[in-house]
Parts: sequence; structure tokens; C-alpha cells
Amino acid sequence: MPGLHAIYYALQDFVDLGGPILWVVFATCLLMWLLILERIWFLRVVWPRRSGAVVAEWNSREDRESWRARKIREALVSEVDMQLHRLLPVIKVLVALCPLLGLLGTVLGMIGVFEVIAVNGNDNAQAMASGVYRATIPTMAGLVVALTGIYFTVRLKQLADRQTQRIERLTALDTSAAQQGGN
Repeated sequence: MPGLHAIYYALQDFVDLGGPILWVVFATCLLMWLLILERIWFLRVVWPRRSGAVVAEWNSREDRESWRARKIREALVSEVDMQLHRLLPVIKVLVALCPLLGLLGTVLGMIGVFEVIAVNGNDNAQAMASGVYRATIPTMAGLVVALTGIYFTVRLKQLADRQTQRIERLTALDTSAAQQGGN
């Protein structure tokens, strides 16, 4: 499989150019994507069964109109909201962390460029350009990872909000009996 070897060596060259911070960006990216995939799995596979159980639990209640029923419904919707939004704040932190890690790699790379200038002087523009090029790779990697994470974070939040609203609609209070009793 010469194709896989070529990809491996290209990635290895990329990491060598970017420095050790790229490994930290990669680890952050891996963790972020594991959490994103877990949320997708939860929303697509686990949640449909859980939502049916929540609605069935609410519909099996005889009392769906009293103050107590209202508080039970609020607790039920709050619990659902917490399940649906679980791990989203962690994913957001990882998304925000990626560009900062990339910037740290750039700063470390620029320190290396300044060391070269201090030792060799600024006569060799090609060596300085190469150093600046190497220094910007971590920032690019951090931004690319963050951009992919932003899209999925926003999308997962929208899906979770939509499912919470759906549960709120499906567990509506039974106000018809209370209105008929008052008339």
C-alpha cells in the first residue's frame, strides 16, 4: 500500500515542521471529535428511546394539571435538557482552546526564528522565511480544528434545543379539565 505510506510520511513531515505543539493540537482535536461523535450517537441512537420513555412516563400520570404536576414536569424537562446538552460546554472549551494552542506554537516558533537571527544575523532572508513558515503551521492547524468544531457545536446545540422544545410540547399540562371544572 504505497498510498498509506505516502500519507504517513506527509503527515510526519507536517508534524516535524510544526513542532511538538502540533501533537497537543492533535490530542485536543481527537478528544473534541470523540465527544462530538458521542453526542451524535446519543442524539441519533439513544435519545429516541429515552424520549419515548419520558413521554410515556408523563402520559401515564393521572394528575397532569396541579401545581405538583407542573413542578414534576419542570423537573422532567430540566433533566431532559441536561441530558441533551451534556458535554457541549466541554466541546466548546476544546474548540476555543485549539486556536490558542496554535498561537502558542507560533510564538514558540517565532522565538526560534529570533534565536537564529540573534546567532546568525539577519543576512539570510530565506532561513528567516523558512522559520516564519514553520512557526505559522501550528496556528493554521489550530484554526482548522476549531472551524470544524464550531460547526458541529452549533449544530448539536440546535438539535438539543429542538429536542427539549419537543419534550416540552409532548408533556404539556392538561389544562382542559381545570378549565371545565372552573366553568
